[in-house]
Amino acid sequence: MQKRIAIIGGGIVGATAAYYLSTLPGAQHVKVTLYDDGNGQASKAAAGIISPWLSKRRNQRWYRLAKAGADLYPQLVHDAQLGTEVYQQTGTIVTRAALPDLEALDALAQERQKTAPTMGMVQQLTAQEVQAKLPLLTNPQAGVFLSGGARVDGGALVEALLSQASQRNLTVRRERVKLDQDENVVTSLGAQRFDRVIVAAGAWLPELLVPLHVRTDVRAQKGQLIELAVKDYPVQENLPVLMPEGERDFVPFGHGKLIVGATHEDDKHFDLSLDAAVTADLLASAQRLMSGLTDQSITGVRVGTRAYTSDFAPFFGPLPEHERFLVASGLGSSGLTTGPQIGRFLAGSALYGGTPDWSEYEKPLTTYLTSSLA
Repeated sequence: MQKRIAIIGGGIVGATAAYYLSTLPGAQHVKVTLYDDGNGQASKAAAGIISPWLSKRRNQRWYRLAKAGADLYPQLVHDAQLGTEVYQQTGTIVTRAALPDLEALDALAQERQKTAPTMGMVQQLTAQEVQAKLPLLTNPQAGVFLSGGARVDGGALVEALLSQASQRNLTVRRERVKLDQDENVVTSLGAQRFDRVIVAAGAWLPELLVPLHVRTDVRAQKGQLIELAVKDYPVQENLPVLMPEGERDFVPFGHGKLIVGATHEDDKHFDLSLDAAVTADLLASAQRLMSGLTDQSITGVRVGTRAYTSDFAPFFGPLPEHERFLVASGLGSSGLTTGPQIGRFLAGSALYGGTPDWSEYEKPLTTYLTSSLA
């Protein structure tokens, strides 16, 4: 008898879970249905940097999870045969204006490298050396280069993973669903019963869990980024990504495409409208790094909704008192880094069961989920 698994949410966690549910041993005995209407999805709108090693976050659980996520990418990319338009290990440059800050950053990189070989080579660069590696820049600062850093297009990654899983055991339904108090998934075809349900709906998780009488510590945050047309250098696919001090991330893709962003707008929540003032702010940030950019350089704007918890840490795992459900949310702006590892964990749990111990990577789920009946 086939095991029926539902995934609610087709972002980075849901798509990765679907991929692993189609490739892990035993996948031939599983039928997976993923539900997502695509509205406001953070992963679909995201493009960013996989380079968690120099984060100043004090949360060591988060750092271990993010480091594991960065470690997973090369294997995932190889196994799923993803192209450079999805993921490319180009290296990361992190800049600092003041020399003492730059030296402190370099020292941190050297220390972290001892336990994070995926970082690759660590190299302190002058402003001129930064410009040599990233010739798009006309106003470079000195920085630290990590050869293991990478760029990823979230929308392309999600699409590729779902496409591959759909060739095996996945059915994708482009619709918004609900849960009922009897633990059914309520769809356009009526209430459906599944053996396991992975709820990876990001900022929409709280409303989904209301029928199960679960309160969720999750809030929505709007994020926007812009795409720019720039000079197409012959080696642009291999240009490093840049995390400039005081400015938005600077992510060159191939064929003359540059992505700048993203914003963190706490007051806009689920608002998906384009904001001309925010677009202008993103462009101004890019102009401070690179001359010659104008409004005409903008070729697109992406808008999405992230999910955050009050302590800015993600959570994932079996839903207390509802053993058939697995949940994940709160990934915030590091979703592209931590999401694939979380999706892989949840896929394994949904497929094989058991009570995995993920305390190395997160606080207890009861930190973020409480009964509304209490």
